[in-house]
Amino acid sequence: MSGPYVIRGSVSLPEAELMWRFSRSSGPGGQHVNTTDSQVELRFDLAKTQSLPPVWKERALAKLADRLVDGVVAVRASEHRSQWRNRETAAVRLASLLAEASAPPPRARRATRIPRGLNERRLREKKQRGDTKRGRSGRDWG
Repeated sequence: MSGPYVIRGSVSLPEAELMWRFSRSSGPGGQHVNTTDSQVELRFDLAKTQSLPPVWKERALAKLADRLVDGVVAVRASEHRSQWRNRETAAVRLASLLAEASAPPPRARRATRIPRGLNERRLREKKQRGDTKRGRSGRDWG
């Protein structure tokens, strides 16, 4: 593989905690597909890992709860013909999934009031526009 996959900052996926499984792929490759195990399934035990900071781990466990099976998150890749490229794809996909899941929640929106003058100006301009349109017809609306 091409090295450590950074989740965010100095935290990266530890190679020792990654579990790889290979199988025959149904993707592109013709008869080559029938002879090689090019599909990759990458599993990472999120519940037992010590490599993530505790706060990140809690966030990720909460956000990925529906994807986890016994605390393990799995990513599958079979887009490419070669096992090596599928391994790269799966590792990058897992790193980005963990980065997104462990990200801090967005700051809450601070509610602001619409200024009174802005609302009055909008209504005044609306009234003027309506009068202009009403003046275009030949009828006397009185």
